[in-house]
Amino acid sequence: MATTAAPGPTPSAGPHEGSPHAAPAPAPQPAPATRSVANRSAPVNKLGVAAVAVTVVLWASAFVGIRAVGPSFSPGSLTLGRLAIAAVVLGAVVLPKLRNLPRGREWWPILAYGVMWFGGYNVALNAAEHMLDAGTAALLINVNPILIAVMAGVILKEGFPRWLIIGSLIAFAGVAVIALGSGQRSTADVLGVLLCLLAAVLAAVSVIVQKPVLRKFPAAQATWFGIMIGALCCLPFSGQLVGELQQAPLPATLGVVYLGIFPTAIAFTTWAYALSLIDAGKLAATTYLVPGTTILISWLVLGEVPTVWGLVGGVICLVGVGLTRRKSR
Repeated sequence: MATTAAPGPTPSAGPHEGSPHAAPAPAPQPAPATRSVANRSAPVNKLGVAAVAVTVVLWASAFVGIRAVGPSFSPGSLTLGRLAIAAVVLGAVVLPKLRNLPRGREWWPILAYGVMWFGGYNVALNAAEHMLDAGTAALLINVNPILIAVMAGVILKEGFPRWLIIGSLIAFAGVAVIALGSGQRSTADVLGVLLCLLAAVLAAVSVIVQKPVLRKFPAAQATWFGIMIGALCCLPFSGQLVGELQQAPLPATLGVVYLGIFPTAIAFTTWAYALSLIDAGKLAATTYLVPGTTILISWLVLGEVPTVWGLVGGVICLVGVGLTRRKSR
């Protein structure tokens, strides 16, 4: 758009004032191009919002699914089962279109988030949920968006928009209300707290590491690479998984299949797609909606009636996430 050869009015001058020279015809030409760029950006934003919505709902359903299958599967074997199923399902989509593999140093960030997020995060979170009540776990895991916002501002140079910080703090307060209003009051095991915080840190670092990868590879491919690496890391749990599958009831096994297809293969791909379109800090703030959505799904699926505190906290989270979408001037 910036190149021109004629000494007269250049196309790049079109968006500004008209040229005093002859040939006014070229001047209006850039205007349609400008409008077309604006029109192209609108569908991208809508697709990004849709991807975020799918991610939030499916990740929220994962908490319900993990709780349902938890008695039948240990943390490591559950992680391996999820990743193995996700690798097969997503591989069927990615492999026919895969033309180029990462080369050289391109593997390092993929290895990093594959090990930390798909492997370490899931094992740590599954283990933590065996020791902590749901409210405490939700509160601790939702340190993650704040960590992402800080690291994105420093490492990815996204800055610290005022409304992002204000909205994040309000949304975090909503999560705290949900946690404080949790009906369960089991003692928070110190190891469980540490594992939950470890999971939050691993997820936050992984988001920052994954962001540049999405400039080179499509979301589905970047996700599949990470899933494969995470599954390889969890292979030591394969014997445990086989033994537990033989003893697990059919609904629990189907629950693992669900976790592998929907919250893993699909949701991590929609997350990666949204991350390729939206700043990491702003995208991470939307995950404050996960605890409230989890309460709603538990209500509908498991018949667990939410407390007043849970409903109030969910509304506060919605307000906070809404504020993060405002633009600072």
